[in-house]
Parts: sequence; structure tokens; C-alpha cells
Amino acid sequence: MALPEKLDQVVLRYETLSAEMSSGDLAPADFAKLSKEYSDLTPVVEKAKELHRLMDELDGANELLADPDTDTDMRAMAEAEVREIQEQLPALTETIQKLLLPKDAADSKNAILEVRAGTGGDEASLFAAVLFRMYEQYARQQGWQFELMSTNETGLGGLKEAMATIKGHGVFARMKFESGVHRVQRVPTTESGGRIHTSAATVAVLPEAEDFDVEIEEKDIRIDTYRAQGPGGQSVNTTDSAVRITHVPTGVVVQCQDEKSQHKNKAKAMKVLRSRIYEAERQRQADERASSRKSMVGSGDRSERIRTYNYPQGRVTDHRINLTVHQLERVVAGESLDELIDALITEAQAALLAESI
Repeated sequence: MALPEKLDQVVLRYETLSAEMSSGDLAPADFAKLSKEYSDLTPVVEKAKELHRLMDELDGANELLADPDTDTDMRAMAEAEVREIQEQLPALTETIQKLLLPKDAADSKNAILEVRAGTGGDEASLFAAVLFRMYEQYARQQGWQFELMSTNETGLGGLKEAMATIKGHGVFARMKFESGVHRVQRVPTTESGGRIHTSAATVAVLPEAEDFDVEIEEKDIRIDTYRAQGPGGQSVNTTDSAVRITHVPTGVVVQCQDEKSQHKNKAKAMKVLRSRIYEAERQRQADERASSRKSMVGSGDRSERIRTYNYPQGRVTDHRINLTVHQLERVVAGESLDELIDALITEAQAALLAESI
């Protein structure tokens, strides 16, 4: 469908929504649903009006140029107006095309971040801690809330695994490309020979699912309680406060032992379980839609190596888009992570645009 027809449909839908919302006959839940759609369409309609205005001005200027009675001064003004409008149209058209791209329903959601040490022993655990701090600092810089859910620390200041909830506007839209295997190349502090070691950590970013996103029936889950292991509070090792929840239909297993309260551990575990099931279904649907081709920014699979942090050379390379930035310290401080994320978003939008043409 050509762009003008698409915009006509959007404007018509926008006007229909406006009329329905003004009727006063909607239930609160229905009004909220229509209101969100109306809000999502507003930027497109505003740009469509801008495009319509420019095209009217272009037609008017071209009419002046086609009129043999137009004087020299007026003709010069019309020619300048035509050039100015023609310079504005490509950027405006591209903006509209991006606004019309299919939206990921999860983009507006908060995110659950999971970081786990991979291959590389103690060095992998130390690198996992670096990544977890990087995302925490990045979240703070974005004005998001970073809420720690659980950690499993090593004796050297590293992390075997850690989880956090990140809350804010458009969190998942920006964080979703971080899922995958992150590799580090550096000389460990414990290495006397100065040899460069390679180790890895796995990052998973899940959209935080609401109760209405995933319905989990009691008969489909098995809950086991056990005594928490490792360092903790006064009662952490003396009561069966740790919780393991298994979702039988999918085989997804979630464990939580950070809280002294079994009730709190169960609530946390259910939150993660719901998000993992929601993400699995979201990924399945995305794979079906893209079965004939794979996005250039990768599948989001946790087993896919996506990025290398090379400390001796001070560089970070994202393998999905072949982008290297020589600002490693600023990236791991969260300060230059936007440069990588922005490039990934741009590449993803370009791929969607190519598919829509």
C-alpha cells in the first residue's frame, strides 16, 4: 500500500477513535484501551498533517511557476519555495515511515535484567559484575529505577548471577538488544604472566509481564521450598524460605532465595516466571513472522555472541552491526552505551523499513 493511502487510513482511524472516546458510552477499561491507541497514533497524524501542508504549498508554488503571467520576483520566490519543500520531504517521509512500522507490544514495558557468568571461571564472574554495574549506572543516567532482585556473589567481588527490575519510560525498547553473550578480553588481576584471557557472561533482558499478559493456572505450577544456601541474614539458613517454581507445561524453572520470607521469594519468582513465559511466546511469534529472514541485529537468543569488550585495545565491538567504539571505559561506565544502543535501534528500523517496501 502506498504511503498516502496508509496515512488516510491512520487519519480515519484517529478520527473514529476520537468520536468513540467522546461518546461517553465506554467502560473504563475500553476507554483506556482506545486512549492508548489514540495516543500512539497522534505523532503519525501530526506528521501526516505536516506532509499534507507541505504538499499543498508545493502545489501552490508549482501553479505559480506554470502560470505565464507570474512576474519575475514572484517566480523566484516560488522556485525558492519549491527547493525548500523538496529538501524537507525526504526526511519527513522517512520519519513517517518509521512511525508506521509495526510496533513491538513489549517496547513500552519495564524490563527484568539477568546477568550470569559464563565460561572463564573467576574472571567471568568479575566480568558479570562489571556488566551488571554498567546497566545499573546506565539506568540511573536514563532516570530509570533500578531495583535489585537477587544476587549470587563470589568471594572475589564477582557475580555468578544477578537479577534486577528496571522501570521507566521505554525501558524494554532500549534494553532488548542487550540479550546475548558478552565476551571480554583482558589480563586478569590474578594473572602473573600478563596473558590476555577471554571469558564471557550471558545477559537476558525480559519484558516485565503483567498479570493480564500471561495467565498462569495453579494446576500448571509446582512449588518446592528448601533451605537457602550461602551467606544471608539471621534466619536465611534456618528456615525453608527459598522457593523453586516449575511451570509444568513449558518446563520453565525459577528459583528465589534472597528474601527471608518465603512469601516474598514466591512473589519474586512468580514475577520472573511470568516474564520468561511471556518473552518465550513473544519470541516464538517474532520467529514466525521473520521465518524467511533474520534481522541484521540478531535474534535476541541468549546463546548468540553479540559483543566483545577488548581492554588492551580499549574498544568495544558489536558483532551484529560490525560497530566498534574506542571508548571502553565510558561504555562500561554506562556513559557511552547509548552510542551502541542507538546504532542497533537504527539498524533494526532500517531492516523493518526494507521489509515493508
